[in-house]
Amino acid sequence: MATKIRLQRHGKKGKPFYYIVVADGRAPRDGKFIERLGSYNPNTNPATIELNFEKAVEWVSTGATPTDTAKAILSYKGVLYKNHLNGGITKGALTQEQADAKFATWLEGKEGKIQTKKDGLLSKKESEKKVALEAETKKKEAVAAAVAAKNAPVVEEEPVAEVEEEVTAEAEVAADDASEETPAAE
Repeated sequence: MATKIRLQRHGKKGKPFYYIVVADGRAPRDGKFIERLGSYNPNTNPATIELNFEKAVEWVSTGATPTDTAKAILSYKGVLYKNHLNGGITKGALTQEQADAKFATWLEGKEGKIQTKKDGLLSKKESEKKVALEAETKKKEAVAAAVAAKNAPVVEEEPVAEVEEEVTAEAEVAADDASEETPAAE
């Protein structure tokens, strides 16, 4: 019996959720399976992968063939690397301690990359939120200024400079009239 490690689709339309299962190669995609190894949720960023590591290594070492996507997931979690190191141990190229040390350093590096990505996504989200808040504040201030200008009482006052010019012009005309009347009266 040819066994395959593959994904079994669940979830609603547009929101897939997968179980990672070991199934007979002849069984339908969402049909009968031998064992469930974990789950994969691509809807989150980064994707959430829960995997029974030891069972996955055991199935890969006994000859279960992963599909392309399942192979990428197993590689991401380190199952294929662990299987590779176990092969080196059986051939005598490595000791168990050396293999465990190599796998531990690989795992630390992988966790560091994942944490860096999560931190980057979090800081990006916070900066986008800050920019959106500033834009909203500017828009709110503009709307408030427009409402204040619309609701302000309209007072029609003549500018003070023009009033003074009119008063001085009238005074000059009056003075000219008075000077013209005075010589004629003599």
